[in-house]
Amino acid sequence: MATVSAAPSYLPLALIDKCVGSRIWVIMKGDKEIVGTLRGFDDYVNMVVDDVREYSFTAQGKKVTHLESILLNGNNITMMVPGGDPDENDSNGKAAAKEARAGGPLGAWRPAAPLACARRGGSRA
Repeated sequence: MATVSAAPSYLPLALIDKCVGSRIWVIMKGDKEIVGTLRGFDDYVNMVVDDVREYSFTAQGKKVTHLESILLNGNNITMMVPGGDPDENDSNGKAAAKEARAGGPLGAWRPAAPLACARRGGSRA
């Protein structure tokens, strides 16, 4: 008889909850990426991020803006990389980010309704 792996599985909001207080790389719709410390989020995945570097990609090149904190609208988030940083990742990570910005497989997905899950401890803003 086959055995089932005991690998942990997380719901999306539970995984994001584990990232509160740590660095996160957020790829937005359009040509922006945000890197900072996740302070909190809500059920719509609106996020408060501190110590922010905002990367904008234009025809003239990459522009980096430093901000103390920012509130991100969850509707505009395409992909999140816990502990990620576009300046420190290999070419595979950059290729995934480029595909997401272009509306690739991850960028094409949109939830039909706000994501919800049963909370088992932890805190969210």
